[in-house]
Amino acid sequence: MAHLVSVGAGSGSTALCRLANVRRGFREGYARGPRIILQLLCLCRRRPACQSSDAALNLSGTNTQTGSSMRLSRYFLPVLKETPREAQIVSHRYMLQAGMIKQATAGIYSWLPLGFKVLRKLENIVHEEQQRAGHLPMLMPTLQPGELWEESGRDNSYGPEMLRIVDRHGRKMLYGPTNEEMITDIFRAHVTSYKELPLTLYHIQWKFRDEVRPRFGVMRGREFFMKDGYNFDLNKEDALHAYNRHMVSYLRTYERMGLKAIPMRADSGPIGGEDTHEFLVLAETGESEVFYDSAVTDLHLGDRDVDYDSVAQCQAIFDEWTTPYARTDETHDASLFATIPAERQRSARGIEVGQIFYFGTKYSETMGALVDDGKGGKVPVHMGSHGIGVSRLLGAIIEASHDDKGIIWPEGVTPFHCGIVNLKSGDAAADGACEALYAALVACGLEPLYDDRDERAGAKFGTMDMIGLPWRITVGPRGLKNGVVEVTSRRTGESEEMPPEEAVAKIAKIYESIV
Repeated sequence: MAHLVSVGAGSGSTALCRLANVRRGFREGYARGPRIILQLLCLCRRRPACQSSDAALNLSGTNTQTGSSMRLSRYFLPVLKETPREAQIVSHRYMLQAGMIKQATAGIYSWLPLGFKVLRKLENIVHEEQQRAGHLPMLMPTLQPGELWEESGRDNSYGPEMLRIVDRHGRKMLYGPTNEEMITDIFRAHVTSYKELPLTLYHIQWKFRDEVRPRFGVMRGREFFMKDGYNFDLNKEDALHAYNRHMVSYLRTYERMGLKAIPMRADSGPIGGEDTHEFLVLAETGESEVFYDSAVTDLHLGDRDVDYDSVAQCQAIFDEWTTPYARTDETHDASLFATIPAERQRSARGIEVGQIFYFGTKYSETMGALVDDGKGGKVPVHMGSHGIGVSRLLGAIIEASHDDKGIIWPEGVTPFHCGIVNLKSGDAAADGACEALYAALVACGLEPLYDDRDERAGAKFGTMDMIGLPWRITVGPRGLKNGVVEVTSRRTGESEEMPPEEAVAKIAKIYESIV
């Protein structure tokens, strides 16, 4: 995102808007009314969301309308005052209380506007990082033909957790918990030569697992939103490079979400294969016991430039993250763990948010996914799969980032970048300043949520704390008399008074490398 001080002026103009324009806008606005504020702020607009026409901004009066979806008085946010009895862990409780989800039946949820907004943000980050790594998006169906699973020999591997149905023609169908068979069938139908390799395809789709005891909200539901990808390579060496490439792309994905997800050697389960790592977020409510060297928690990928085609670079990053000891209880080696210096030995609980597998030719041999090897023969391709529980990530983020007041969203995934709280709705000065702040933030390419409700201050603060927006700007008549608003960090609770234009610049600066 561009700096606030160098935002493009609008279509057909090459003029630049400087921070001084914003300052002047607020100063003149206090003296001459909200109309002037908005007019001047729209000179520095960056996106079409802030239009210059009187019709779009309703500049004829002081009650200027922002987009209804960003006004809390018009947003669908059914915040619950009481703690839901069925919620056993923090993320489940807060997602219900914050009006993010509503249970339809056991383990199945409707995603309400706030929850859906975060879900889409996480999905977009996953898409961006997968495509940055050269992986191709597609979409496979939710229902799969049972005959593919019979062909692979996995038709009974999931037991009663796999939901099976029979259509009107007597054909066996299933609601897929994963897509190894489906993607192998697609590959064998269209790829015949080694010249078309390497190939990695992925999709993000709803899946279903008929849990006997669904609990913990989106952490262990029956229906879940998942990214799964599949690589096809000519040999093991190439497939292990794909494995490392996915390791790197996942590390970047989780860091963008504000998560410390540790790759840990794990068991492959019904997917199969010898090489597999799970990515776990440390949390007291985690379902797995984990053992690790604390040195792994100090590692950061950051913004380093990664060439995903470079075998050496991807291998180096893989080694960097997997050399420190980190294993789940299923693969824990007590004797190896004991060699770590005692001050770095850690045990905790972790939430699985992703997993990568290399399973060789397990599916390609069984299902006949063969390619011409260029030497006159045909060979089964080497495969791997890679999953991220996108819907589960919401729960994991909340478990890792909350307090007794509610959620604390990391800036990279927050549903709205900033909350604006009007302490005296109906007051001309307060309303005008809030409208101006809103317009200025939108002009910077941000999405604020404006609490314009006729409610007491405590209720407004309580809502903002519960839904967890990282930053809040509070506007009241007393502060405006002194030319200041209050900017509050949700994470630290620290507040600072400053002129409105500085508040806009501060928020824009925070998000300039994120938005």
